[in-house]
Amino acid sequence: MTLFDGVYPFYPQQRKAAVFDISTIIVIVVFLTLACSFLLIIPGIRGRARLYWTLRVLLSLFVGVVIVVVQFTGDWETGWVQANTSYKSFSHVQVSADIGLHIGLAGVNVTLRGNPVNQINETINYNEHFPWSFGADYDRSYSEGLEKGLPSPILYVAEKFSTQSPCAVHRQYRIAGHYASATLWVAFCTWIISNILFSMPVLIYGGYMLLVTGAFMIFSLLSFSTVRNSPMCVIQIGTSTLHVAYGGSFWLMLAIGLLCFVVGITIVAMHHLNLDLLKTFFDLREDKAEEYQEMPEVFINPHFVNKDLSPSQPSEINSN
Repeated sequence: MTLFDGVYPFYPQQRKAAVFDISTIIVIVVFLTLACSFLLIIPGIRGRARLYWTLRVLLSLFVGVVIVVVQFTGDWETGWVQANTSYKSFSHVQVSADIGLHIGLAGVNVTLRGNPVNQINETINYNEHFPWSFGADYDRSYSEGLEKGLPSPILYVAEKFSTQSPCAVHRQYRIAGHYASATLWVAFCTWIISNILFSMPVLIYGGYMLLVTGAFMIFSLLSFSTVRNSPMCVIQIGTSTLHVAYGGSFWLMLAIGLLCFVVGITIVAMHHLNLDLLKTFFDLREDKAEEYQEMPEVFINPHFVNKDLSPSQPSEINSN
């Protein structure tokens, strides 16, 4: 039974989305505002510099938004399984549903979606968030889920990550997510420093800081990957097994980290091999035509020239 818009009466608030939430949307809107502000002034840049500025600014903003957004996404590890399972505790009623597990740096989302959604006179479409970040109490969130009477598949999956679970993976995921998040914030700071160095301009040091940014992004991936060192409990739902694998945020962070390495190495190499080309790309190289331009033609009134000439000067000038 539902109240309206698919929200159950015993839920005081909407559930957090598995991948995107309010924090993610706010970060994306802020960076899109910066990008649109730059696009408004881009017509004032002339020549090839317009293309170079557009490429540099949009690429830099894309790296920055990815570093911040993945802090709030919930798809560092994901897994889905379709199974026939019991819907409520102490009930033999079975439903056909898709069960999803989405693991982020700050917690886990468990999704239950009926197949079809409307079964046994109910709308089966759940998405529950259980946080484990520092300052959050995972066990309390799990206990509140028990009090609400959440469906059995959600409670079963969430119980695997509790502190009392024999799986003992709660501590590993919590610490790994904490250090991965801290490392990403350091990467965000080095990204800001690299942009400052590029604008000063100190190109080679900006390239070095871009390499440091990529290194911290890779370190965050290594930190999160340490959870694979501990054996993961089997999540058996009905006759099916739910397996998790690295999700979109993990692979996106790997791609951006490698991109920072490639761009940083390219800038450092160009600084030593072809500095003029590097300065041209950063719009720092003066135009040769302007640097060595000839003096423009000057017209002189011959009346004033003849008046000021002394008698000892050549007669050719006087004749003019």
